Amino acid sequence: MFVAAAVAAVRSPAVKEVLTAEKLGAMLAAAGGWAPAAFILFYAVGVCLFIPGTLLTALGAAIFGAYWGFVYVWIAAMLGAAGAFLIGRYLGREFAASLIGERLKKYDDAIERNGFATVLYLRLVYFPFTPMNFGMGLTKVRFKDYLWGTGLGILAGTFIFTFFIGTVKEVWGTGQWANLLTWKVFFSLGLFVFSLFIPKIINKLKVWRDLRAR
Repeated sequence: MFVAAAVAAVRSPAVKEVLTAEKLGAMLAAAGGWAPAAFILFYAVGVCLFIPGTLLTALGAAIFGAYWGFVYVWIAAMLGAAGAFLIGRYLGREFAASLIGERLKKYDDAIERNGFATVLYLRLVYFPFTPMNFGMGLTKVRFKDYLWGTGLGILAGTFIFTFFIGTVKEVWGTGQWANLLTWKVFFSLGLFVFSLFIPKIINKLKVWRDLRAR
């Protein structure tokens, strides 16, 4: 019921109207010195309401720039991930446990034993952010393992994405298109392209490790 209500709320015209860089930027400008805290709260609540994390991250980078955007987005993503996990744990865990048979219980137990490694791996291969937040709450993974795995797992991807969006937005805002040929733009573009290959690199390393273990 919570999921259905959250999705319905996000799809409402009022919410869609707010989810633009211009609208949100104006609201944060009105908040003055409280703008970072307001954005972090908006992001964290948005994650719990199934607003796509990529959209929220792009808005943060566009509004606060490459560096502060990264800091605020990472903090907000952690709070949102923690909130969504706890919602899944306390509103859906018992229901999920009743559906898990003996054949699936061993996987649930394995996730509990290897929670940190499981969460870290799924974050590094860019498993969908919001579904994973709620989904992990339905498993037996420890909250501490989930939090550490998430914090480390999203660190590189968040920096790469915010750096790329923030850099392009900076050039766009100045209107000096010659700056598109600067090292900073090429570096951010290179990082962004590299991030697309991270899942394949992780999978190849995992296969190589498994082969050595045999």
